Amino acid sequence: MTSRSSSDELTVDQLAAELGMTVRNVRAYAARGLLPAPRLVGRTGYYGPEHVDRLRLVREMLTEGHTLDDIGRLLHGAPAGAGRTALALHRALMAPWLTGAPEETDRATLAARSGATAGQEVFDALEAMGVLEQHDGDRVRVLDPALLDAGIQAIRLGIPVQALVTAQSRVLELVEQAAQAYVAMFRDTVWREFVAAGAPEDQWPRVQGTVEQIQPVAAQALLASFRAAMAAAVSETLDEAFVGDLQSGRALPPR
Repeated sequence: MTSRSSSDELTVDQLAAELGMTVRNVRAYAARGLLPAPRLVGRTGYYGPEHVDRLRLVREMLTEGHTLDDIGRLLHGAPAGAGRTALALHRALMAPWLTGAPEETDRATLAARSGATAGQEVFDALEAMGVLEQHDGDRVRVLDPALLDAGIQAIRLGIPVQALVTAQSRVLELVEQAAQAYVAMFRDTVWREFVAAGAPEDQWPRVQGTVEQIQPVAAQALLASFRAAMAAAVSETLDEAFVGDLQSGRALPPR
């Protein structure tokens, strides 16, 4: 391990060596705002223990699956020493919403599970939707197994793969809007009151409990709304189809 100066500060080369990283990576993280500015002496930057801790935190979050954009949003404006507090808060708030663990598989296995032949454009669309990641060769990493399983069930019902991808892309847009509405509701009420009160520690269990309960409440409300909307949409579509059949003289199915 590289020895530190008497002031407990490191140059960028020493910082990279301390953490087993490349200088290029350190500079890249700094350029993204993930690392506080160093203390400058002339043209040389010196990094302290808070920079070491921040880089370790970034590496830990990357290992957990966070993207650099996610990390940047989480740590933006946070003091160098507050990173782990921010991460702990983020983990606590996100825990009730996390999906199942990702699965490693290959294209042939997915095709066999679905009983369909999926071209490259389908895998590209699924990746854009955040359902899976494509890796070297035929390997794929399924990020949301539950959503993929639902899609496979639809394919087995005879829905063409591309039609399903197109429909699900639209559904995801609508779901994101619904999610934003519920998050805004929480932020503008419970969270704002908590912050206004000075974020007292004894109220934290209540805030976390509210987050945990919002999930089933939101899911129940969304499902009930979806059922009503789906019934109305199916009824309207069938009525239009029946009218069209009658006008064209086609026979309707027997009752």
